[in-house]
Amino acid sequence: MSEHIIRAITVNQIGYPAKGSKIALFTGGEHQFRVLDAKTRTAVYSGVTSAAAWDKTSGVTVHTGDFSAVTDSGSYLIEAEDGAVSAEFIIGERPYEELQQGLLKAFYFYRCGVEQGGEYAGPWGHAACHLAEGSVIGQPGLKLDSSGGWHDAGDYGKYSGPGAKAVADLLLAFEWYPAAFTDSFTLPETDGKTPDVLLECKVELDWLFKMQEPGGGVYHKLTTASFPGLDVMPEDDTDELFFSPVSSAATGDFAGVMAMAARIYKPWDEGFAARCLAAAEAAWQWLEQHPEEPGFTNPPGISTGEYGDEEDKDERFWAAAELYRTTGQEMYHEAVRALARLPFPKFALGWADMGGYGTFAYLLTGKDQTDEELYRTLQEGLLAEADRLAAVSRQDGYRISLREEDYIWGSNMLVMNNALLLLAAERFSGEASYAECALDHLHYLLGRNVLDISYVTGYGDHPVRHPHHRPSVGDGVEEPVPGLVSGGPDRGLHDEYVREHLQGKPAAQCFADHDLSYSTNEVTIYWNSPAVFVAARFNSGSWQG
Repeated sequence: MSEHIIRAITVNQIGYPAKGSKIALFTGGEHQFRVLDAKTRTAVYSGVTSAAAWDKTSGVTVHTGDFSAVTDSGSYLIEAEDGAVSAEFIIGERPYEELQQGLLKAFYFYRCGVEQGGEYAGPWGHAACHLAEGSVIGQPGLKLDSSGGWHDAGDYGKYSGPGAKAVADLLLAFEWYPAAFTDSFTLPETDGKTPDVLLECKVELDWLFKMQEPGGGVYHKLTTASFPGLDVMPEDDTDELFFSPVSSAATGDFAGVMAMAARIYKPWDEGFAARCLAAAEAAWQWLEQHPEEPGFTNPPGISTGEYGDEEDKDERFWAAAELYRTTGQEMYHEAVRALARLPFPKFALGWADMGGYGTFAYLLTGKDQTDEELYRTLQEGLLAEADRLAAVSRQDGYRISLREEDYIWGSNMLVMNNALLLLAAERFSGEASYAECALDHLHYLLGRNVLDISYVTGYGDHPVRHPHHRPSVGDGVEEPVPGLVSGGPDRGLHDEYVREHLQGKPAAQCFADHDLSYSTNEVTIYWNSPAVFVAARFNSGSWQG
């Protein structure tokens, strides 16, 4: 696998909105630079980079070239006085339209249990998979329908909590930025009426219904006993499937996302919305009956991803807040107020820490229907967290909110989750500077980083090409499935490949575009989902900056 040459000038390899700031990042000494029309190679702008500064996290000296004055739509590249050139990129009103569609189409490729081919899958199709019933651990002889939904990641497991997080991001994106979801992107279900994002989320919601047992609790996950080989296609993964036991975290996530879906789907499908609400209420009743449920650990004999979570107050908080927003019932409001007094992260957006979604739901309920003090406390806390992220971004050479210790397994999830939180701060404060900071995070994801790589397969001129993703490895197609967000640099070097090849690298360089590097180059639905949200923000209308 040949390595690409890292360019000294890095840009967002897709492009920049016509209005707002446009920054390229340079390594090495200070430069004069020119912005060239990519077709004619004529200069449309010239400038001088800022003073260079050492960036410990990336291990390079970095400085900025500001070309915000270029606002005409077109294709461009940047050239330095020493002959160094950047990737080509576009400037336009909505430069991320195709990107957003690709990030969303990725969820179609994650689908389980259906044949994919023809006009919908292109060369990346495969036969229907995982159609057998699954055995319920702890209930001998009980087998249940387990088909449908999305594969979670580079493997074929399906997990209730991470699935709920991914759906929540997509539904929030649609709720906040509906103008970004007016185009169809070819799904088998496309009907010209219901937005494709809702059709795609329904695939996962329909599967989540199957994860709820009659008492209202939700099975934590559905997987084989162990991961299949890296080149095994979905239809060839025929080992027995197992429903792992109910967990309170999964049940809280289920209640939250179903209450949310009940509200958002109501204008499109009242029957489905009512079913979502009934399922959410049943899950809440289970939570009420199990106030001290222990955290989840893998049952004996199961070695697939655990997604263990010892803290369920955040999931309960999200569930109560969504149920209150959807129903207006005071019992849920009382639960929100009681849970909010407990210590847990109120602004986090990861699969393990879902408190941020509860905070969003409560603030979106509005001042008139909420407790004045709690509303103010949550809003102030959200903006304080956004201010912290913005302050870190201002100190970072590549203008993102990760400190050295934040380059963890799945660091790109943090990049996109932090951008999502910054956009929430924009929504609840009206301050455009938060969105500007969030856009810097999208620039990082799409190539304006120390490795000069787009962390989205198929997008940009130096994209990830060898993700740890079984269909991309096993399908015989040279290019990987497009639109997948890679996990990104992980300074912990958590797999054998990176331990062998990346010792001593700075945190932001601890990444390998190799299919054996599951700790840096795997893909998941809940890394894609916040990226869809962020792209949608900048596709929802002209970006003013």
